[in-house]
Amino acid sequence: MPRQRSRISNSFSFSFLFVVFLLVRLSAFAQNEQDALWNYKTGRDMESRNRMSEANQYYNEAVRICNNEVNRNNATRDTYTILTWTLQRQRKYADVISWGERGLRLFADEYRIMEVMGEAYFYLDNYDLSLRYMQRFINSVPQGDRTSVAYFFIGEIFRYRNRPRHADIAYSAAVRMEPNIALWWYRLGLVRETIGDYSLAVDAFGRAIRINPYYPEATEAYARTRSRVQ
Repeated sequence: MPRQRSRISNSFSFSFLFVVFLLVRLSAFAQNEQDALWNYKTGRDMESRNRMSEANQYYNEAVRICNNEVNRNNATRDTYTILTWTLQRQRKYADVISWGERGLRLFADEYRIMEVMGEAYFYLDNYDLSLRYMQRFINSVPQGDRTSVAYFFIGEIFRYRNRPRHADIAYSAAVRMEPNIALWWYRLGLVRETIGDYSLAVDAFGRAIRINPYYPEATEAYARTRSRVQ
């Protein structure tokens, strides 16, 4: 009986220590991801203040933390997401794609990586793959935080490809979801003007001007299309 109790006690001690070990590891993973995200957000804040030298210091630290997690086989979907976000801010688009592909091989449903890869391919002028990833993202998250951004990029692709009616649909979806960005209304006005829908173009240019009264391109376009309506 004492020997049996000893075995039970040893088994319990081992299980308890194993659980503690797992909790410590999970806590470390979470802390590393929080540190990486904090550096990414701080870098983005510095960038918004035109302090790019400082921004890159934080971005580089976020990349270092994420790379360490990958090298330790501790990387999660958040690790790959933060890494691709950070590289995107640094305009390292080829690296975004390389790491994004690795992340999606492990986490095929990670829609945040889909979206950032769509942007990276766009800036590399690979519109076919950009469109593919943006559509995958929208299908995964029809009402996500960056779904409006995805629609805007799709609109840009169709505008560049001289498909103004398709661009109109995409831009319209973008401004419906996020109505306070003057640039998006301006681009919507341009494709409507191309189609010949001048009254709708006037409305779009007018919305851009109301959001940003100091928008010379929109002001000029508004006057130009308004004269076609009258």
